[in-house]
Amino acid sequence: MTPVSDFALDTLHDTATEIFTGAIKACSIASAFDRRLRFEGVTLHRLLPDGSGPDSICLSHYKKVMVIALGKAAGPMLEVLLSRMSRRNGLRGICCSNQLPRSRSWRFRYFEGGHPSPNENSFAAARAALAMLRRARKDTLVFFLISGGGSALFDLPLDPRISLDDTIVFHQLLLASGAPISEVNTLRKHFSAVKGGRLAIAAPEAAKVSLLLPDVPLRSLDALSSGPTSPDHSTVAEVRALLEKYDLAPKLPPSIRTFFEREDLPESPGNKRWRPPFFAKLPKLGAMPARRITTAASMSEEDAPFRDSVFEILLSSHDLAENARLLAEKAGFHAEVDNTCDDWDYADAARYLLERFHELRANHPKLCLISVGEVTVTLDRAPGAGGRNQQFVMECALELESYPGERLTVLSAGSDGIDGNTRSAGAVADPTTVSRAHSFGFHLKSSLAAFDACPMFTALGDAVVTGPTGQNLRDLRLLIADNE
Repeated sequence: MTPVSDFALDTLHDTATEIFTGAIKACSIASAFDRRLRFEGVTLHRLLPDGSGPDSICLSHYKKVMVIALGKAAGPMLEVLLSRMSRRNGLRGICCSNQLPRSRSWRFRYFEGGHPSPNENSFAAARAALAMLRRARKDTLVFFLISGGGSALFDLPLDPRISLDDTIVFHQLLLASGAPISEVNTLRKHFSAVKGGRLAIAAPEAAKVSLLLPDVPLRSLDALSSGPTSPDHSTVAEVRALLEKYDLAPKLPPSIRTFFEREDLPESPGNKRWRPPFFAKLPKLGAMPARRITTAASMSEEDAPFRDSVFEILLSSHDLAENARLLAEKAGFHAEVDNTCDDWDYADAARYLLERFHELRANHPKLCLISVGEVTVTLDRAPGAGGRNQQFVMECALELESYPGERLTVLSAGSDGIDGNTRSAGAVADPTTVSRAHSFGFHLKSSLAAFDACPMFTALGDAVVTGPTGQNLRDLRLLIADNE
């Protein structure tokens, strides 16, 4: 086989990056909002009614309208909502994200929370939101705009004696545990005063509309930002089982260990005896995202505080995958989507996707294998500079070294533009990555063990850098072959 040129691999890197950035750009929050909802004067119409609550909501029936926006996409979501609303009298709100929006309304208080660990503003935003919601009555309508990242950006311990420093350690231990996001957020829900439905029940009499941009599996939507507005069906018993499963209790700060060891540890709001069909079935790829089902018939008395709630999913990782597929096909690739390895360990996910990739390219030499979701990384030491996407790509690079002379590349990056504790969204690798890294003095296995991928990918020029995107629809992985 003729050795592949540096230009050919650079072109393939560019193609992968363009598909990634193009897929994010195509996931327009404004367009998604307009497909789901429409304001006509002071009336909000739901364009795809499914029997889950009213098909229209008249804002003139309410003296107050509140908006609580939280998560990495809080700013863009709030901007779209405000641009569609004609009524502004009685409107007040809170916006908490990882960066302050350039354009701000005097009707809102803005907080720059911490991520991946909370900061003082995370606590301040949660306190401000609770104080506002406690003033809500039957004449109040509350919009909750919820996107990924809110678990850290917006937090407050249920026990006021727990400090911010101890809360940061708690978040760091959860992230290093290797537990899937649903289990991590089960622990967060029972720890927090604003998660697991507690934000919603702070305003029990108000009507509520939650607009969601999930960065979690659609089967686990109540894990989005740890479910601040949805009933929680996980239990204290499950919390204690998870603490034991991941050997977390001995590592917790004393204040948090004491909290979880309380005999009267409070259950989060929601029916604990059964798990109702709270979410619609997952859509096929290319279909509209799943929608939240909230009917009185499907709710128990324990879920009664959520009975007047309406939920709408604006976008999801399914949209991200579908847009990537369309872009790949437009570029002439045979495109396939495989999300089997969602929430797997990064090394297991790499092995699975590479095996699938090589099987498919035997029949499709111009191929793009697409995978969305997140992989997990279990830390056994203080990490270097990196994140789950760069860790995944580095693992793939070691395997790609066995295919010299072939035009192959792997990209993995976060749709929010941030991977772990770095300013990179992710990275790209090809069959030359290992040899090029060695020429710069890097040894991949050492970097892999140290969770220190970013310095190497930055030196090679193979880091994917977008800056914060204002989106958070999970990670996108692309495995591309062009050997025609």
